[in-house]
Amino acid sequence: MKPIISAPDTNEPLTEIQIDRIIEMAWEDRTPFDAITFQFGLVEADVKALMKKELKWSSYKLWRTRVENCKTKHSAKRSADIDRFKCTRQRAITNNKISKR
Repeated sequence: MKPIISAPDTNEPLTEIQIDRIIEMAWEDRTPFDAITFQFGLVEADVKALMKKELKWSSYKLWRTRVENCKTKHSAKRSADIDRFKCTRQRAITNNKISKR
């Protein structure tokens, strides 16, 4: 498989596991783009490009509509009361640097 996007800090191509995790985090309503940037170094535009390449067109359109209307995906729209990347009831996720802090 050809590398789709490389991590900006290392310039190494993302692994399939990392790509799957980024897609999973992008679909989660509670996970802001800042969390993806923190963990993988991809800004919102990079995530959008990755999603566009990896998803079917109809799935990508559904995701974009969902993200545009979701107040928790963007830190600027997010309530100041929320100061974490994940739900307090969420179990630790493997391959997730944030949950291991």
